[in-house]
Amino acid sequence: MWLVAGEESGDQLGAKLIRALRAVSDRPLALAGVGGDAMAAEGMASLFPLEDVAVIGYLAVAARIRLLMRRIRQTVRACVAARPDVLVIIDSPGFTHAVASRVRRQLPDLAVVDYVSPSVWAWRPWRAKTMRGYIDHVLALLPFEPDAHRRLNGPACTYVGHPLIERLGELRPGPAEAEARQAPSPVLAVLPGSRRSEIERLMPIFGAALAQVRARGHAFTVELPAVARHRALIERLAGSWPVPPRLIDGEADKLATFRRARAALAASGTVTLELALAGVPMVVAYQVPKIEEVIVRRLIQVPTIVLPNLILGENAIPELIQSDCTPERLAAALGPLLPEGPARAAQDAALARLDAAMRLPDGDDPSRSAARIVLAAGRGRTA
Repeated sequence: MWLVAGEESGDQLGAKLIRALRAVSDRPLALAGVGGDAMAAEGMASLFPLEDVAVIGYLAVAARIRLLMRRIRQTVRACVAARPDVLVIIDSPGFTHAVASRVRRQLPDLAVVDYVSPSVWAWRPWRAKTMRGYIDHVLALLPFEPDAHRRLNGPACTYVGHPLIERLGELRPGPAEAEARQAPSPVLAVLPGSRRSEIERLMPIFGAALAQVRARGHAFTVELPAVARHRALIERLAGSWPVPPRLIDGEADKLATFRRARAALAASGTVTLELALAGVPMVVAYQVPKIEEVIVRRLIQVPTIVLPNLILGENAIPELIQSDCTPERLAAALGPLLPEGPARAAQDAALARLDAAMRLPDGDDPSRSAARIVLAAGRGRTA
């Protein structure tokens, strides 16, 4: 079996899939492909360091295009030579789909499963139909995605559940943490993103917004879960903040922050779904360079970029992107979430509906649900 991830989040997802595959398979598994530390810890050696291909954004891709193309060719050659039962590509469509389409041309009978649907429902919808040429089954993390693929004439698609469903116990506050959310000076979680470009762009804006929230009379402490590889950068940028944050290291402590946080200010991304499942009202912000904004605004086809909003089917969480992402507007949206009031109550009510929207019909857990489809695909492309 071959698994190909393209960045850290896919590596984490791949590691959980490997554990589930071993749990439900009735035979030993031989694994190879591309992954990171998490997949390596589960016994899968990577062809090359994941960092070689873990890039995002048009400018970043353009700067590394030669290395990316070399790694795509290397991955295709190795996969074709191995002739696995099934190829599982995990997220990062710019890299993994380039691999899958080339492998399919050389191994037309190889089953290919895509774990994490590209956002065909948001932009470039024609990709769904194109994917039918080299992908047999899509494993969707979001409950509305199978309908989107049917509507767009994409491959077979099954909602297997988001991996965060498996972690609700880690996300939900206990009695002491729920009480901490009511403290006179509660925790405000601040999450400026996991990529260097996001952090550099959003940290100054977030710091200025926090200063304005404090100036409006709201008392709070700030906790900022820091990505380990960017901790020095975060420390430097936070040094100019008028409200000094407490930097949080590690996944367990990050989740502890979420459990006791009264509200959050976050960059758009999967972290917004983590916060939502933890029941944390939030304001979401994002900015990309102007040249990318022109491209994205012409292609985007959904009324929101916030995952909980998409799942709920309503813009319950305020999002301030591009020119709207200013300290003044962020502060105006964030301040009302700290005290009790209509803005906070409305978000609380919306977030309480997420569980039902994301629950799997049979109560299965996402990784095992995904593993069963992968193993079936490996037994024949009729899966």
